[in-house]
Amino acid sequence: MQDSRREIVYLLCVAMFFASSIALWAMGRNLICPCGYVALWHGPNDPGMSSQHLMDWYTPSHLLHGILFFGALWLVARRLPMRWRFAIALAVECTWEVVENTPWVIERYRTTTISDQYNGDSVINSAVDVLVMIAGFWLARRLPVWASVAIVLGFEVLTTWLIRDGLALNILMLLWPMEAVSDWQSAV
Repeated sequence: MQDSRREIVYLLCVAMFFASSIALWAMGRNLICPCGYVALWHGPNDPGMSSQHLMDWYTPSHLLHGILFFGALWLVARRLPMRWRFAIALAVECTWEVVENTPWVIERYRTTTISDQYNGDSVINSAVDVLVMIAGFWLARRLPVWASVAIVLGFEVLTTWLIRDGLALNILMLLWPMEAVSDWQSAV
């Protein structure tokens, strides 16, 4: 009985993963980059192509999502079996990937963040973002707390230094835009 419940949860997770990709495609998102090819990495040289290939400078934020979801669920639901905590984290990430690609959020990114040329994610980029979140969740499960904290701080410092953006700045500017932060991000 225990094994069949575990299998049901993991089948639910697989279904959520594919449902979010199908939902993005149904919303009109491109399966791959409109440029016609898929690159492993896209750097900051063409901001309009961000989130169109497999990975970019925002990929680390999805690793951090997984680590933070693991930590938050440990705090509020530690008695829940790990498979259910994982399913909750996956549901939140898949939901965010769909919401992030609605016209309202895309326009919000364009007007309130440094991502003024953001066009939304391709389906393949979104799928990789979810897989990277999964990696972050399982990393946090295996690593000591200090290592998870070091990864979060390290990636936030790295992306803030290199592209003047990161998970914390992205959330801040999406929810509560600040002109001083916008000016700093725009300065090159």
